[in-house]
Amino acid sequence: MDQDFAHMVAAPKVPMLKPGVTTVMPITSAKDKAQRRLEVKARSTLMMGIPNEHQLMFNSIKDAKLLLEAVEKRFGEILDY
Repeated sequence: MDQDFAHMVAAPKVPMLKPGVTTVMPITSAKDKAQRRLEVKARSTLMMGIPNEHQLMFNSIKDAKLLLEAVEKRFGEILDY
């Protein structure tokens, strides 16, 4: 029973197909996946440092580099120690 549940959780989600609409799925390599994982981790780390009352303002920025620039612009320069 546990193996079936683990299999169901790990199954990829397939987008619903609409008649007449073609969906192009890009081929991603392991290198692309690793780069995306690092990007998501960097953005998540930056978002944790933003006070709760300001997070909604920065939530729409999906790129970590642009997010850092917006945070620096809003709160001032970040010091390197």
